[in-house]
Amino acid sequence: MNQAMDTAEMAGAAPDEHAPALEEDLALAAGFSAASRERWAELVDKVLRKAGRPPAEPGGGVEALTRVTPDGLRVRPLYTAEDAPAPDAAGVPGALPFVRGGRVNGPAPDGWEVRQRHAEPDPAVARAAVLADLENGVGSIWLAMGAGGTAVADLPAALEGVQLDLATVVLDASADTAQAEPAAAEALLALGARNVAPAELRATLGLDPVGRRARTGAGPEPDVVVPLARRVAEEFPQVRSVVVDALAVHGAGGADAQELGFSLAAGVAYLRALTAGGLDLAAAAGQLEFRYAATVEQFPTIAKLRAARLLWSRVTEACGVALPQYQHAVGSPVMLTRRDAHGNLLRGTVAGFAAGVGGADAVTVAPFDAALGASEPFSRRVARNTQSLLVQESHLARVIDPAGGSWFVESLTRELAAAAWAFFQEIEAVGGAVAALDAGVVAERVAAVRERREVAAARRTAPITGVSEFADLAELPLSRRAVPQPPGGGLPLFRPAERYEAFRDRSDAVLAETGARPRAFLATLGPLAAYTARAGFARNLLQAGGIEAPEAGPTESAAQVVAAFREAGTPVAVLCSTDALCAERAAETVAALREAGARQVLLAGSAGVAGMDGHLAAGCDALAVIESVYEVIA
Repeated sequence: MNQAMDTAEMAGAAPDEHAPALEEDLALAAGFSAASRERWAELVDKVLRKAGRPPAEPGGGVEALTRVTPDGLRVRPLYTAEDAPAPDAAGVPGALPFVRGGRVNGPAPDGWEVRQRHAEPDPAVARAAVLADLENGVGSIWLAMGAGGTAVADLPAALEGVQLDLATVVLDASADTAQAEPAAAEALLALGARNVAPAELRATLGLDPVGRRARTGAGPEPDVVVPLARRVAEEFPQVRSVVVDALAVHGAGGADAQELGFSLAAGVAYLRALTAGGLDLAAAAGQLEFRYAATVEQFPTIAKLRAARLLWSRVTEACGVALPQYQHAVGSPVMLTRRDAHGNLLRGTVAGFAAGVGGADAVTVAPFDAALGASEPFSRRVARNTQSLLVQESHLARVIDPAGGSWFVESLTRELAAAAWAFFQEIEAVGGAVAALDAGVVAERVAAVRERREVAAARRTAPITGVSEFADLAELPLSRRAVPQPPGGGLPLFRPAERYEAFRDRSDAVLAETGARPRAFLATLGPLAAYTARAGFARNLLQAGGIEAPEAGPTESAAQVVAAFREAGTPVAVLCSTDALCAERAAETVAALREAGARQVLLAGSAGVAGMDGHLAAGCDALAVIESVYEVIA
């Protein structure tokens, strides 16, 4: 008590006349000379020279640290105020160009809408899961309808007890026939009419013929949404009828700019249809909800959502009135893994964080077991609690546009918007979203990016923790109830972890049949310090394919290596040591291994050593190496 009174007295006391005065503008770097970009580049060059990687020319070190995104954008290691747009270019929240958010107050104080997806055929089970979510932090239900989800006739039973004036219900009949979407929408509107006033119903009906065409290669024209959209606009002010779903492009391996450009083209297609059907621009735009992927790459996700609002405001402004975009960010299915599935908890957290920081209006964090089949109550609980933690414990929603003003994020936002606008113009030049899909333009452009992603996954330059890197062969794989596969025929589905997981499944089958996993022997030459780095690299690569890698340990002769090789019981050997020791002992060791029965001898490293069947080195095609080992041991 006395301490509190003393503190209060000190707070009101007159300032000490002997204390140094505080400057109005505190310059934290006042004691240092101004740093220039050129000086920073010189220091980078110096570090690389010390590391034995001198740049070819002065300033070349910065280029060595620059990476290129799938969109072809160059991400530099240093950004300054010179790289970002003018400070006022992003505007303010709730105003043109809506980069900083579509609402004046942003998500504060309650946060974005936490939206959970449900795909459950049994209406009683679905109802229990939905109510559990709504009672524990979820504010919106994303309900799969038809194949693999709730039947239209079961919708009242699945939503029994849901307060339709408080919780938003989002329908998704994309896995069913084209007729299922309007049927589900009518069922929800009818259910709402029996329970709440039309003005109080909160929903998104999920009509998306353009997205259906992207996923399946067929579907009705965009104007099929007009009758229901007009009715909704007239009677249900808190209902959106149409979803502009860009997940098909993302799920096929497309780049962020392609996802954005396609969403613009699809959104414009709906605007044309709705305004031609009698709605004014504001009413037509108010019928649209945009759906984007949130990924483990947090800064590109943040920039993508900011760029999406910028682009949509440009489109609507060109049509006569600038309008904000309503965004639903969904944890990317591309990034999920079946192996080491608990790692998806971390991926989902980063994606949810990025979606919130990027300003999404609604966010769905995928349960960690979503790639395995039907999610269980525990995984759904963790998914919703992830968002609750971000909003309520981390207070992420209390700051509007937290990334705003970052030179890097502002620059990336503008560059991504420019690349997306170019793709949008390309789509429009061939007649719009539908024409571009039918002509194969979207598929062709996305395929080019997907091929680069496949190469990056195979070469592990885009590592997948727990799958292509640091795989645990002792892991017990999780099992979930199988769910129907989504309809195909359009853009393919891409998941980088899939090919590695296929090898892991193959390894499990061998273990079940023979009692042992496939093996590749590590022929380690010299002392531990000489071989440990390359042996660790080789083991990490081989385990990604389900291949065990026993090692010889420290050796001094080819005879010791061969003795350990015979105990390993495999026809595959991988030499591991320094380049100097390999040059000295490799020839003798390889000859001895061949004589002992080795049918494949690989080298961990890229040195030119005679007699090798291949190399395991940074940037090599890991999937090709793993396949070659399986071919030998089969």
